[in-house]
Amino acid sequence: MPLTRSKSLPATENGGFDSGRSVAGILYKWTNYGKGWRSRWFLLRDGILSYSKIRRPENVNLLSPSDDVRLIGDISTDRFSRMKSCSGRSRRKHHKTIGIVHLKVSSYRESKSDHRKFYIFTATKTLHLRTDSRSDRAAWLQALASTRGIVPLQSISGEFSFVSPKDLFISTERLKKRLLEEGMNESLVTECEQIVDSEFSEAQEQIKLLHEERTKLLDALRQLEMANLEAETSGIHDNVYQLRNHKYSSLGRGKYSECSTSASSADKQEFEDISEEDEASFHDTKESFSEPDVGSVYTHFKRRTKLPDPAEKERGVSLWSMIKDNVGKDLTRVCLPVYFNEPISSLQKCFEDLEYSYLLDQAYECGKSGNSLLRALNVAAFAVSGYASTEGRHCKPFNPLLGETYEADFPEKGIRFFSEKVSHHPTVIACHCKGKGWKFWGDTNLRSKFWGRSIQLEPVGILTLEFDDGEIFQWSKVTTTIYNILLGKLYCDHHGIMQICGNRQYSCTLKFKEQSILDRNPHQVNGFVEDVTGKKAATVFGKWNDSLYYVAGDGLNKASASLLWKATKPPPNVTRYNLTSFAMTLNELTPGLEEKLPPTDSRLRPDQRHLENGEYEKANEEKQRLERRQRMSRQIQESGWRPRWFEPQGESESYKYTGGYWEARDDKSWDDCPNIFGEFTREVADCA
Repeated sequence: MPLTRSKSLPATENGGFDSGRSVAGILYKWTNYGKGWRSRWFLLRDGILSYSKIRRPENVNLLSPSDDVRLIGDISTDRFSRMKSCSGRSRRKHHKTIGIVHLKVSSYRESKSDHRKFYIFTATKTLHLRTDSRSDRAAWLQALASTRGIVPLQSISGEFSFVSPKDLFISTERLKKRLLEEGMNESLVTECEQIVDSEFSEAQEQIKLLHEERTKLLDALRQLEMANLEAETSGIHDNVYQLRNHKYSSLGRGKYSECSTSASSADKQEFEDISEEDEASFHDTKESFSEPDVGSVYTHFKRRTKLPDPAEKERGVSLWSMIKDNVGKDLTRVCLPVYFNEPISSLQKCFEDLEYSYLLDQAYECGKSGNSLLRALNVAAFAVSGYASTEGRHCKPFNPLLGETYEADFPEKGIRFFSEKVSHHPTVIACHCKGKGWKFWGDTNLRSKFWGRSIQLEPVGILTLEFDDGEIFQWSKVTTTIYNILLGKLYCDHHGIMQICGNRQYSCTLKFKEQSILDRNPHQVNGFVEDVTGKKAATVFGKWNDSLYYVAGDGLNKASASLLWKATKPPPNVTRYNLTSFAMTLNELTPGLEEKLPPTDSRLRPDQRHLENGEYEKANEEKQRLERRQRMSRQIQESGWRPRWFEPQGESESYKYTGGYWEARDDKSWDDCPNIFGEFTREVADCA
């Protein structure tokens, strides 16, 4: 069949394109600031969008003459005729597919500031695409929308329960009436009805099995997407996937802002994507997914994968000599040498809970598509995932100074996080984070006691997660105990009941099992999701340091469990701190960051920076100096000091983010932020 071209693809009778026909054309894809927009050959077939480079079109056959493909855009007929004539004179050279997108687990929208641009979002990246004209973009968007017709419209993971025969039934009244009219006796008619019901039940069971297989397949596909796997093959098989539309003509409330500042600034700043020559060092494109007032311009850089090599050799310190006189006391008030610290602060430690923030992105999308149960399950997985980074972490984070802050702008994850120490006695840390369709905030007062052989940490405070559609989940953390402080192998365990309370249909209860001395299967987490009537909708189980699974209902058949979350592997460059790959990036001063930070940011704390660099003598000197200042914090707080970015909420002892930090950052307006890490003076105290 000959190739045909259409700038506006013909619609079928139902208003869409023929979903069984492939669509192809040349689009411009943003690569990086060095190369800018590059033309790529795109092919949409069977719910999969693939793209490849265009080097010498006259020597590459992008399509077979027998392909039933409609072309979009002003593609020169002469160009294809040269390709066709060359194919007869030289050996055929197949183009290499450099990327594919499974539309089943993707979404798309059009640009609001450029009538030629549109975006395709996957779990791991964003494709920034541009056409030659408005009509070409409309044709591509209509082609993407037409993939809805390939498979039925539903959420990625499907529903968790299948309609049983008792809920979905067929009527045998017409059959019974007809048989009686033919003179058959009642007993024979009843037997026929039973046969029909039996056959229908068997058919339902077979459909249920097929449904479960499909759910597992889609779960596996999601995991592949999250692992940044892009197939490098030119042959794409006849797999079937489905695209979910982000309603590109109306985004509502600016949930997916065009860029970091405002929609209008998108015309001034393009975004950065991975260079296709550098697939091994993958980075997401610049897409902050933030409200217009909390954005930034994403500069392409690689976050570090290891800490600096230590400048000095460590010297061992006797722990018992340090804490033998502090049994039963609050360890937050005990001064320990810097040797017992890890090179991050408690403010940065809070951000570690957001390492697996993609679970909240998935939860938002699930609720948006009507799957409230899967949203609740992803929230439960997120609440558990925050503990994974504590495995093997035996050092104490730095206790922040009063007024110390920490920011984390991670556009590759689509989140912006901010935390501040808002009280010294008791020690309270407040945080706020904005993500893709959700907000997360809370404050934590960590009470610790030393009992000779162990340290017990009791978190006090409520964490709140609110989605843009108004659904809210709240929970508190469980108890953490560090064992074998003096003798034996040091290890930590988390134990207790976590209640995740939702304001709508579902809530969740999780039990962190306390590890016993002879326990051969530690770190267990078990629980369930229930609806407002108290009925169990799903059962969850797993380990807080490894993974979490779910099954429908009461969880009797765990063989059919589906994976919710899997912890990332430990980094290859392990230090004695046992930091995760994510934690290693938290104290990094990325290019151009230092001049944007307020003087209160944890990255500028000198003792912490010296410890990270392995300058232990300097780190100890600075730590002692700052702790002398820290001991005056209570006096400063009682003299009327107030947090800069959070405010207390009445008598509830909780704190609310007042806003304005990211705007001050853009303006570099830090006049009211004292240099808390400098030399202490009376003027600094008055300013604080």
